[in-house]
Amino acid sequence: MCPVILLTDGYIANGSEVIRIPEVDKLPSITPRLAKANDPNYAPYRRDEETLAREWAVPGTEGLRHRIGGLEKENITGNVSHNPENHQLMATLRDEKISRIANYIPSQKVEGDEEGDLLIVGWGGTYGALCNSLSSIKKQFPDKKIGLCHFNYINPLPKNTAEIFAKYKKIVVCELNFGQFVKYLRISLPEFKYEQYNKLKGLPFTVSELVDAYTKLMEE
Repeated sequence: MCPVILLTDGYIANGSEVIRIPEVDKLPSITPRLAKANDPNYAPYRRDEETLAREWAVPGTEGLRHRIGGLEKENITGNVSHNPENHQLMATLRDEKISRIANYIPSQKVEGDEEGDLLIVGWGGTYGALCNSLSSIKKQFPDKKIGLCHFNYINPLPKNTAEIFAKYKKIVVCELNFGQFVKYLRISLPEFKYEQYNKLKGLPFTVSELVDAYTKLMEE
């Protein structure tokens, strides 16, 4: 019960691949939390204790009229509020609501070695290049333990992210930008040191350039 933003990149947008179109009838259902008509206990900002999600009242539902709009609302009642303490409370609730999504997304997986010398981190359309670079660098350094952690969920991060990062001596975040994800990681998990490999040429990573970057890191 929150907005979802899909982050992608130009390589995916401009690429092409044969895919099987799923049958719509077989897709998992999306069932929003809808309030029932004339619910005597309905309140616009009453929340589920576990998820902090609210019930939605479809406009026009009998007995559920309430005020909506861009102004801050009072907790529970939904009345317009200019109270600074209420604003703090509502902002805190929204932030915690997003954080609790981590209870429902999959744990992060690692390809390659699950602990060791170097962890390669990426997201989005870089997966193919990073996966192939992992295979190449492991052939070049068979005595080194190297893993790949490719993220599908960013905010919130999977609950086991810190546990994974703690198992490696070095972490390198590879992005086709100036480092937006690594900046977020430094804010979210500041206890770890992150190396970067960035490229912004309108071209995808090549396996050779990634392997060269990993090699320099492991030789330092």
